[in-house]
Amino acid sequence: MNRLLPYNFIVIEGNIGAGKTSLAGMIAAQYNAMLILEQFEDNPFLPKFYIDPSKYAFPLELSFLASRYQQLSDELSKRDIFKSFTIADYFIHKSLIFARKTLQQDEYQLYSRLFHFMMNALPGPDLLVYLFTETYRLHQNIRNRGREYEQSISADYLDKIHQSYLEHFRTLQGIPVLIINTHGVDFVHQPDDYQWILEQLSGHYPPGMHWVGRE
Repeated sequence: MNRLLPYNFIVIEGNIGAGKTSLAGMIAAQYNAMLILEQFEDNPFLPKFYIDPSKYAFPLELSFLASRYQQLSDELSKRDIFKSFTIADYFIHKSLIFARKTLQQDEYQLYSRLFHFMMNALPGPDLLVYLFTETYRLHQNIRNRGREYEQSISADYLDKIHQSYLEHFRTLQGIPVLIINTHGVDFVHQPDDYQWILEQLSGHYPPGMHWVGRE
């Protein structure tokens, strides 16, 4: 598939270990797109959060929000005529999704007010893609990539994050959300599976949630 995808700004999302960074990188390389990757490994609060969530949740979520906002604000303001479109491996609304699950109610109310104020200055994606991946596969991917601070993530935590994404998608207005069931799909190692993913992304979707899967 050589024709360009019919979107100017695509976001690839998914649970921890779903392969969103791999897919975004593959698409960017094939289509000469501008690639925006989430910058999180240098966040000093992340390892601490996995050890003591109640203590470090609020500074972690604030630091993520500030970092994501600054990065997207800088990158999306650029105009590179040599790039076909822009693709990112995260949706900034994940800040709100994770914060709802990790913060106390009073903390979340303050966080939400700040979040919505900042979002007025950023454009939304033309297509939001969510990679739906079974929890056992997420655990396998997490183990394989070997980030020490991720090894204690529980299946229950991953399930709650997944449900939070779906609940949030139902509240979005004006954004097409393409949910791809990756059961039996290995787009990293199987070219046919990768081409199937591209076929799904080449469609035109109205705002709302759209589910696709491969038989």
